Amino acid sequence: MFSLLELLPESTLFNIIDVGASFNPGEPAPYQGFVDAGKARVIGFEPDLAECERLNQTFGSPHRFLPHFVGDGSPATFYETNWVLTGSLFPANTALLEKFQNLAEVVTPVAEHPVETSRLDDLEEIADVDYLKIDVQGAELAVFRGAPRLLAETLVICTEVEFVELYKGQPLFADVDAFLRQSGFQFHRFDGFASRAFKPLVYNNDINAGGGQILWSDAIYVRDWMRLDELSADKLLKYAVLAHDLLHSYDLAHLVLSAFDRKAGSELADLYLGRLTNQ
Repeated sequence: MFSLLELLPESTLFNIIDVGASFNPGEPAPYQGFVDAGKARVIGFEPDLAECERLNQTFGSPHRFLPHFVGDGSPATFYETNWVLTGSLFPANTALLEKFQNLAEVVTPVAEHPVETSRLDDLEEIADVDYLKIDVQGAELAVFRGAPRLLAETLVICTEVEFVELYKGQPLFADVDAFLRQSGFQFHRFDGFASRAFKPLVYNNDINAGGGQILWSDAIYVRDWMRLDELSADKLLKYAVLAHDLLHSYDLAHLVLSAFDRKAGSELADLYLGRLTNQ
């Protein structure tokens, strides 16, 4: 599939915010293609100092990764676990985790640390955002509540959501969904589902293989496509590129390009449709 990055002026960069930026080295970030093309500026937040340093060395300039705990700006407790990817601002729900294969084993409490959280809206490093990725082990809603100004500028959100209480007291998908819909977004789709089998069953000799219970997913939200005319021409063009290149939602990209054409007096939507259909 062709890219729409060619539609953007050469100097245009996507402003990408990544909260909970740590990832396995073998699993590139979803926005890696924009980074490789030199079309992104990433500001990431990863409170684990070693991981934060690794990310800064991996990505280099102009990208920056900072060791902040992002939330709603209030004091909190960080519950450290035996795996850096599973620490949370909520305590592990061990009684629930132990019912499943290989969950309590990788979310084992290690220590508790008092921390101060920072609101995204208060961080001077961030002026604008086009794409927002969040993976903070149950504390996603607090991040959103601390970012009303930035959410008003955001076009696409990828956030981890849980369907059961993996961490005690955490908000679940329904809570996050209600907040984002009230903040001007439409739910777009789930990007895969994560599951584990109830003990003692193991499927295909794989302790990570899922059973019938869905536990978590990445949820994709997009700027309300019923109100596209409220966006600037620049934002509409970025929105279309994100829909095409990042989400592979070609029908959404065409819808957004149609809104861009109404604002710019262009014919990009027709050209795009023709290219999609090889006409």
